[in-house]
Amino acid sequence: MDLQEILKQLGETFLDWKAMGEVIPKMFAVGLPNTLVLAVTSGIIGTLLGMLLALMGISRNPVARWIARIYTDVLRGLPAVLTILVIGLGFGPIIRHLTGSTSPYPLAVAALSLMSAAYIGEIFRSGIQSVDKGQLEATRALGFGYGPAMRLVVVPQGVRRVLPALVNQFIALIKESSLVFVLGLLASEREVFQIGKDFASTSGNLSPYVAAGLFYLVMTIPLTHFVNWLDRRLRSGRPEKKEPDEAAAVVGKGAQA
Repeated sequence: MDLQEILKQLGETFLDWKAMGEVIPKMFAVGLPNTLVLAVTSGIIGTLLGMLLALMGISRNPVARWIARIYTDVLRGLPAVLTILVIGLGFGPIIRHLTGSTSPYPLAVAALSLMSAAYIGEIFRSGIQSVDKGQLEATRALGFGYGPAMRLVVVPQGVRRVLPALVNQFIALIKESSLVFVLGLLASEREVFQIGKDFASTSGNLSPYVAAGLFYLVMTIPLTHFVNWLDRRLRSGRPEKKEPDEAAAVVGKGAQA
């Protein structure tokens, strides 16, 4: 087999424009909205749970610290697909019995939320603990209690420091949403990867996977550049604005020169 035949075979396997043209409209109409709903909803819930875990992790209560530590170690240590299977298939029959719903979509959201909470909790904890202890001591010296001092002074500074890491975690969550296909979502609930997998299985061609990859790149690359910009902005700080009188003086000196 010569080079031309190899390139032709690769093109037919990965760049079948007809196969991609068939799958892309469904990815736009069904897959993309479901992927974004999974990622955004899980990100919001995971952020709230992660903040709770972070506060438990730095709590003075040893029981709360141990609970947060065990939860974080277990959820971070297990493979993501295993966590989704355990939650989705393990609790699925119970949820169906209680609610009568046959959709595994809420369980997919729950699994992604619980996984992201373990990572986001560590991000928040490291950010809060990076704030100088003098901030807390100074706030307490002004008469604030421990809770208000943490809530009003320490936690906001810690969150600001870890914003790039939080966006990175959201990028990872977008990609991990592709793993919920193992739960067998309904046709109207399937995300980008599941739709590509379905078309690839029926056509025997890998081009739908390539189309799915392009969708993920379109979602994640802008966020990656946003993280880089945000990180540079937080490191350098905003340039100080000159007062009108100072600005006029600088312009006057420049004109005299």
